[in-house]
Amino acid sequence: MTATARTIATVATIAIVAGVLSACGADQSARPTAASPATTAAATPSPSTAPRRSAPAGPRTAPDRRERLADLVEDLAITQTARTRRPARRSSGDNPLAGRPWGTYLGPAEPVAGPYAASSGETRRVLSTIAEAPKAKWFGAWIPDAQIEAKTREYVAAAQAGDPETLVQLAMFRAVPWEHEACRRQPTAAEQASYRRWTASFARGIGDAHAAVVLQPDGRFALCTAGGVGMQTALIRYAATTLAALPHTAVYIEVGAADWPAPGQGGVEEVLRFLLPAGIEAARGIALNGTHYSATADEVRRGADVVAALEQRGITDKHVVINTSSNGRPFTYGSYRGTGRYAHPDNARPCDTVADPGPCVSLGIPPTADVTDERWGLPDDVRALAAEHVDAYLWFGRPWLYFQNSPFELDKALAVTRSSPWWGG
Repeated sequence: MTATARTIATVATIAIVAGVLSACGADQSARPTAASPATTAAATPSPSTAPRRSAPAGPRTAPDRRERLADLVEDLAITQTARTRRPARRSSGDNPLAGRPWGTYLGPAEPVAGPYAASSGETRRVLSTIAEAPKAKWFGAWIPDAQIEAKTREYVAAAQAGDPETLVQLAMFRAVPWEHEACRRQPTAAEQASYRRWTASFARGIGDAHAAVVLQPDGRFALCTAGGVGMQTALIRYAATTLAALPHTAVYIEVGAADWPAPGQGGVEEVLRFLLPAGIEAARGIALNGTHYSATADEVRRGADVVAALEQRGITDKHVVINTSSNGRPFTYGSYRGTGRYAHPDNARPCDTVADPGPCVSLGIPPTADVTDERWGLPDDVRALAAEHVDAYLWFGRPWLYFQNSPFELDKALAVTRSSPWWGG
């Protein structure tokens, strides 16, 4: 697509959405929400649990809903225009996630799709924030080896909606065993063979699509096995190399968060203990904060520190993506104390309001490659680091799901949206 064509596409996209906003923006009718989240679960989600591990940043005043949506269109539209008020930033040509539209998937495998389709009025307006946002779909061992290629291909086609220039986002969560079971044993020979077979099929399903892949959220659990680095890390390396060989796929290996490993847990050096044998030289870079709630500013600094440490070891030109789906009201994972239904930090309490002192969860910065925008409220030094190192703020966390896993919880989805500094109101 030529630069002229891209400009025309941008103007057309903004015009269409502006018309929709004009026609539909006035719907403010209220509808009672479900009393029990169990009745709102989508029929299809079944991914394996994806748990584990900030200085609070004050909320900003939420802008008008129509203004927020218009701003999001601007963020995601194809544009080559530089804004002089922002720090100097590498061109979009250096960033595979910038300068193209981002696809949204609302097919049957999306947990929010069913409740969103069945909603109306105020509930639908609030849910649209999650449902219509471009975000990563998780793929893992719950999809059999024989089905993963077709399932991936179907997802890519639906998210691109006929436009091959559209970026699709995926999270690969395939390691078996994982989390605490991974601390007790290595994968068997059969599990290793299945992982490689599944991964090769997953790669074929992506094909030549423009894709961002977050590889193995909470990847540092690979270090949990006896003796530390072992077969799980080798398998992640195989996946990083296989996926990075695709023509238009950017691979980001997930390495925890700014508060995991914390400095007292080894910090950046502990990250490298996993990252160096996990195939980082083949990947585009690293992903952060997938299942935690750390502040975006802290994640930018952690990402810059990891990139600098890699450069010291001769591994250059690495970049960062940060999950901002869950950190509208940031807090440190290990310091969380909850009760009842929200006792565990993996299922932390959603914020009641924008002013809720927390600790609690709300939606953070919307998905965007415009990482230095003043709307995000980041300090100047952090914006400068983001301009140099960060490709995008993505949504590959899922705070609207029970234990960030399954099922979808309508009351939680509504709460994390209404209480967000950027989306609520």
